Amino acid sequence: MTVKTIKKSFEDHAHVMADAATVLPAILDRVAADLHACFARGNKLLACGNGGSASDAEHLVAELVGRYRDERRGLPAITLVSGSATVTALANDYGYERVFARQVEALARPGDLLFAISTSGRSPNVVAAARAARILGCGVVAFTGAMEGPLAAEADTVIAAPSTTTARIQEVHALCIHAICESLDARLRASMAE
Repeated sequence: MTVKTIKKSFEDHAHVMADAATVLPAILDRVAADLHACFARGNKLLACGNGGSASDAEHLVAELVGRYRDERRGLPAITLVSGSATVTALANDYGYERVFARQVEALARPGDLLFAISTSGRSPNVVAAARAARILGCGVVAFTGAMEGPLAAEADTVIAAPSTTTARIQEVHALCIHAICESLDARLRASMAE
């Protein structure tokens, strides 16, 4: 029974990834172009999410500040999920719904990009961060599942994993992060060669 359950996970994963491969590449390339333009004009990326999506935000920022594949300068990216003193102070003083929006208000500048990650598209603190970013003149990229939720209405671009299962959505998001980084590295190589 356990092997059958595990095999089903792999089959579901393959099916969702095949669907994602048909609908997401052009969107991901556009996001990479927007991120490249953001960095070229001296702006930065901010990223947020809860639980597994918080890990995705940290993963993305690590790939940018460090490197993905190519050795290159570190890129200006900040995760809003790290820093237990900041997160807990904001949750205590403003409520958990404002932990990301308050940081956006403090750190974001016009022209920055926010990657707002929520598998359901309904996380109130992620939606509030996206709303705050838009007010400040930042671009917003929403990572969601098939049920985009209210987060999509606050975004300029939506990367909707074609699934309603949290695990499958997270798996697509992880691949999307790598695909964006790969496309971004290619753009950085091309701009350095000019």
